[in-house]
Amino acid sequence: MKEQILAVQKMQDYIGAHLEKEIRLSDLAQSSLFSPWYSYRLFREQLGLSPAEYIRKLRLSRAAEALRERKGKVIDIAFDLGFSNVDTFTRAFFREFGMNPSDYAKNPVPIPLFIPYGVKYRELRKEPMDMTNLQTVFVRPIVKPERLCIIKRGIQAEDYFPYCEEVSCDVWGILMSMHSLCGEPVCMWLPPQYKKPNTSTYVQGVEVETDYLGAVPEGFDVIHLPEAEYLLFQGQPFQEEDYCEAIQRVRQAIAQFDPTPIGYTWDDGSPRIQLEPRGERGYMELRAVKRNT
Repeated sequence: MKEQILAVQKMQDYIGAHLEKEIRLSDLAQSSLFSPWYSYRLFREQLGLSPAEYIRKLRLSRAAEALRERKGKVIDIAFDLGFSNVDTFTRAFFREFGMNPSDYAKNPVPIPLFIPYGVKYRELRKEPMDMTNLQTVFVRPIVKPERLCIIKRGIQAEDYFPYCEEVSCDVWGILMSMHSLCGEPVCMWLPPQYKKPNTSTYVQGVEVETDYLGAVPEGFDVIHLPEAEYLLFQGQPFQEEDYCEAIQRVRQAIAQFDPTPIGYTWDDGSPRIQLEPRGERGYMELRAVKRNT
């Protein structure tokens, strides 16, 4: 977290702990470890209020809470919260809430109290989450219909990076331009029966209808895939820079998963399928299964 955010939080904490006392800008600067001028600037930039405005709003809201709970007379509450006299307190209370404190004490209607949300908590929501220990992977069955798959073979690649070195990453752009039966291109690990001699296990392609009559790009092959059931494994959303870890978590879950209790066995005769790793949806991989007989 940025040093400046922590400095503003320290000033907020100081105000909350010393609300009944006089709070000077020099006190806030000392708590933030910055100069008075820079502390003032940071505070206003992050909270949209000057320190004086923030303190006034917080004191008035604390006063309103005390009046609502009948914790003392108006004059006592005003002095306890640092106001110099009752008239000053009454005018400030009226400007903030549209009614006199004495009237509010008699009839505490709903009013917009000021909530001093800590600036560091707002900032924490923007920071990347550490997902190291989160291993949740969702599993659901799906059915892939009979289809054709237009693929680009590599030479001997068993995974993505060697494949890109063999055929270049430009293949994906071609596949993205083609209509896909499942809405997007796929990556596949082919079983032996779908491979040609001296070609890769890992391929990229696009699934199309069995009556597809469109063009097949030069250098691509077409394979026929029968209807098959799959288990789709989907990890949690991830930061784009953490995609390698996200893939490994899902693959570890697949390796440890036993489909037998839900009525399946692995089907090694159908391709294993990988969808494009996209952080907003989590990494997704499909492995074929057969129903137990």
